[in-house]
Order: sequence, then structure tokens, then C-alpha cells
Amino acid sequence: MPDLEPTSWNLSGFGDEIHPNPELQVAVLQALGARFIEVRSAWGVNVVDLDDERLEELGAILTRSGMGVSAIGSPIGKVALDGDPDDEVARLSRIVRVAHALGTPSIRIFSFFLEGQVAEDARDAVLTRMSLLADAAQRAGVVLLHENEKGIYGDTPERVLDLVESVGSPALRVAWDSANFVQVGVARPHDEGYALLRPYLDYLQVKDALSATGEVVPAGQGDGQVAATVQALAADGYTGFASLEPHLADGHELGGFSGPFAFGVAARAFRRIADDAGIVLR
Repeated sequence: MPDLEPTSWNLSGFGDEIHPNPELQVAVLQALGARFIEVRSAWGVNVVDLDDERLEELGAILTRSGMGVSAIGSPIGKVALDGDPDDEVARLSRIVRVAHALGTPSIRIFSFFLEGQVAEDARDAVLTRMSLLADAAQRAGVVLLHENEKGIYGDTPERVLDLVESVGSPALRVAWDSANFVQVGVARPHDEGYALLRPYLDYLQVKDALSATGEVVPAGQGDGQVAATVQALAADGYTGFASLEPHLADGHELGGFSGPFAFGVAARAFRRIADDAGIVLR
């Protein structure tokens, strides 16, 4: 009987958690065994604001290094609900330009800050905006990956499920973040959310957190059940991206930072979990 091929996943990571300079981002990621990068900002400039010259320079750096792009870590939907819905669609068009230039169809997004509103009261406004974004994405040939985040509508497994099923678009899928679930009070994210969201889960963001304090920690050192989710994905045949987003030095509304050393700590912690699950990270 022939040996079965091992399960392999593509390792990626948020380069701007390492350093503002994309050449240093790439160097550290490649030293950690990653062949892909998730692009959120370069030279301290968010992707939504990159001009043509900087975008071309970034693309050249990635091409020279042989680095692929797993997704664009956009800020779309990380705004309040009181703005014009068309404003986010316009911002998305700028992000689509970046995605096309860097050769990825995947764009991470969010589902709008509630800012004190009851989620049920905000639902219609959120769904209207998310439907507009999904329609625009489908026309542009890209896929939106909704990340569960603190303070937005889609922060719990149940509301993420409501979003993707109510919008009902093939251009709206799920990026799973165990740490963010822990930070909004989901005590056991895998047990409570995996079965609900697995049919829509296309992307794994890797970080963990402690329930008692909300502190972000390396994968496997918190309460996010990261190992259980990794093992279940491997058993389900998942062969996509695992993107490191450690947030070990600083976290804020539009991103986070770790630095090269802490990023390496996070990468090695996740690699141990992958090894235990029989997953080869490439």
C-alpha cells in the first residue's frame, strides 16, 4: 500500500507585525519557512492608501523574493455604521486594485463597529452594507474573508453565521480567529463555533488569547483551542493558508505589532501544533 502524502498548508503572516519595511518583512517570514505574506501595510502605509508608485515597488520586492500573497489585510468594515454605505464600497475598489496588482483574490474585511448599539438593532444596516460589499467583490472577481473581531457585528460564531448565510454570496467567506473569539467571551471557540462555521471557513488566522485577561499569547498557550481547530481542519481536508497574526507586542484598532523576535516565537509555537497534527507547513 503506497504511503499517503502528508497534509500540507501554506504558511503566511502579517508582514507589518515584523517591521514597516517590506524587504525585512519578507526576509523574516522566509527565515521562518513561509512562502507567503499577508499584506496589511508597507512602509507604515495601509494598503488602502498605497499609491501606484509604492504599489509597484512592493510588487517588485515580492516578485524578486519569490514571495506569494495569501491575502490583503484590509480595514474594510472597521468603521462605524453612521457613514454612507457607498463609501466602503469605494474604499473596497482601491483594495481590489491592490489585490489584483499583488496576485491574490482574497481580501480580509470586517462587519462594522457597533459603538454601543445592540447587535440586533444594527443587523439590517450591517447586512445592507455587507451585501453591497459582496456584490462589488463578486463583480471584481475577488473573495471577501470576514474576520471575527471585537466590537463589530460579526464577533461571535452565531453572528458570523448569520452574516454569511443572510448575505448568501460566494464572494463572502470566513477567516477564523481563535483569539478574537476568546476576547469577546466565547469560552471554547472550537467547541462552540467550528461546526457552525466550517462550511464557510476558507482562511485561518493564527493567534491565541487568555480568557481571564484577554491577553494575546502564542498559539496553544491560551484558551482558544487552537490545536483542536487545527486538528479538525486537517481531518476535514483543509489545505489552505495559516496566517500568523501574533499581536505579541502591541495591538490596536487597525492592527498590531510583534517585532521579529516575538514573531519567531509565535511561528515556532504554531509549527509545534501543526507538527502534532501531521501538517507540513510550506
